Amino acid sequence: MDEHDTEPHARRPAQAPPHARDRPRTRAADRDGLRTPNPPWPVMPPEMGTGAFLLMRDVVWSRGAISWYVGGGISLLWLISTGQEVIEQASTAGSATIGILLVVLYGIGFLLAVPVGWGLPVRWRLLPALGLFALSFALFPWLSWDIWSQWTYVGVVIGMMVLSWRTTLILIVALAALGLFFRVGIDGWTEDILWGPAIIFSISLMMAAFARTFAAMNQLRATQNQLAQLAAERERGRMARDIHDILGHSLTVITVKAELANKLIDVDPARAKTELSEIEQLARGALADVRTTVAGARGVNLPAELVVARAALEAAGITPEIPTATDAVGPAHRELAAWIVREGVTNVVRHSGATRCEVRLGPRSVEVADDGVGPVASSASSTGLAGLHERVAEAGGTLTIGRSDLGGFSLKVDL
Repeated sequence: MDEHDTEPHARRPAQAPPHARDRPRTRAADRDGLRTPNPPWPVMPPEMGTGAFLLMRDVVWSRGAISWYVGGGISLLWLISTGQEVIEQASTAGSATIGILLVVLYGIGFLLAVPVGWGLPVRWRLLPALGLFALSFALFPWLSWDIWSQWTYVGVVIGMMVLSWRTTLILIVALAALGLFFRVGIDGWTEDILWGPAIIFSISLMMAAFARTFAAMNQLRATQNQLAQLAAERERGRMARDIHDILGHSLTVITVKAELANKLIDVDPARAKTELSEIEQLARGALADVRTTVAGARGVNLPAELVVARAALEAAGITPEIPTATDAVGPAHRELAAWIVREGVTNVVRHSGATRCEVRLGPRSVEVADDGVGPVASSASSTGLAGLHERVAEAGGTLTIGRSDLGGFSLKVDL
């Protein structure tokens, strides 16, 4: 079988199949061999259709099942000798025909037993093997107790069910021992008596190892797909956070400057023209920031953020008290400090109603404080503050929102 054909579940790595959800979760269940320690299975039933028939139909025609039919079909060549023996033992042509039909039915049952078992809840997964074992007795009128020679197929089905190793080993040993018992009863003890049971044991155990290998490989692929999905979700979250921070700040400043330019356009056209020129520069800068963010190569610069913050506050009619140097902040924290200044000043311009804003930089803390209306109910749920909280948490810091010593709002981060 091609290993790539044994993972139809790879399209749904984030969803467990129905039988996985039904699987017992206790240690006692593990001890009893009711669940495998290495799910998922080589074939996972697609979660489509309604009713057991539609679900099983999807299982037996899955890519993994078809791949199994190819490999399992080759082993059916051994049934040719069984068919010859049936013909030799048949007393009439009708008896021979019925016997051959039963041999064909046994082969079909063997091929279907494996994917059907994969599609069953784990507590019922041995039913196809038991059914195949019972079907072998239909050949008793022709093979007598030599039907034990067909139990290699039963052992293969047991091995392919990917049960716990203890359960699998016990069942295979029991099946081989039963075959040995019947052979001794037929032929007595001879030096070649162990060959048949040894074949049952070795081939069944080999197929058990084979199935578990592919189950482990599929589990690894499913885990890799889940990790890739999580990484993609985190990257989408980072992109959304960065774009919000960029556009939220830039558009706020642009809005304030546009309002100011609109007021000055009649009374001071020269000043209005200057404001419009700065609006154009801000818009171009925001566009460049968005492009570099999408390219995954964007950072922020603390000195530049302080300059932009001063301009934004002055445009909003708020007196800025902003340090001119950034030496107080360690190099490792300057990018985070820049994000704090950006988000804090954006909130001051948007919501504070303040006349004064102070940015305080320290070796282990950054604070933006104003003398405005203070904290509002929407502060804690702000998208920008939520994104900033994630950044601070990733850096191992603590973000605090509250009332400042100036009487208004305080955004403080301790690093």
